[in-house]
Amino acid sequence: MLTEMTAITPIKVSSSSPSSLITGEELAAMGDIGRTELVKGEIIYLMPTGHPHSFYEGNMTIALGIFVREHQLGRVLPGEVGIYTHRQPDTVRGADVAFISHERLAQVQSKSFLDVCPELIVEVMSPDDAWSEVHEKLEEYFAVDAKLIWVVDPRRQRLHVYHSLTDLEILTVQDTLTGGEVLPGFQVAVAELFT
Repeated sequence: MLTEMTAITPIKVSSSSPSSLITGEELAAMGDIGRTELVKGEIIYLMPTGHPHSFYEGNMTIALGIFVREHQLGRVLPGEVGIYTHRQPDTVRGADVAFISHERLAQVQSKSFLDVCPELIVEVMSPDDAWSEVHEKLEEYFAVDAKLIWVVDPRRQRLHVYHSLTDLEILTVQDTLTGGEVLPGFQVAVAELFT
């Protein structure tokens, strides 16, 4: 019988010297080496997500995707889309879901990972995610001009809406999630994202 696997602590691949650090372009050229992020030039291998995580990610993708397509606003990018949050040494974070407008998409120069930050980023917490690690990613995303970040907490069935690191709203299943200034007119019952 299969049991649900929980994520394992990320494994850091150490570099012996600064000259052995890799760039985002070099990471992209490696092809499919599994689920990873690049942090300050070092590859971090991550455990594949479990099916509950994918379910919540899918719900968010569907809700955003329908609205964005209907209003022709840009693209919704699911599935750990790579986003540069730092250069030299490079850091490439994998966002669970992101919305990027046509305007920002037109500014992208990279053929692999996004070198222009999406306006909206969605992170779905896994059972073993530490808030300190989540907060580190939030800092990086806001530093490269994310406008809105939603952190989905399936265990508590809450959604944390960050307009900045200090402007936070916590929604429960009784509330409605809106797109704020990033996606005016978007709304979905939080309960629908968890069922």
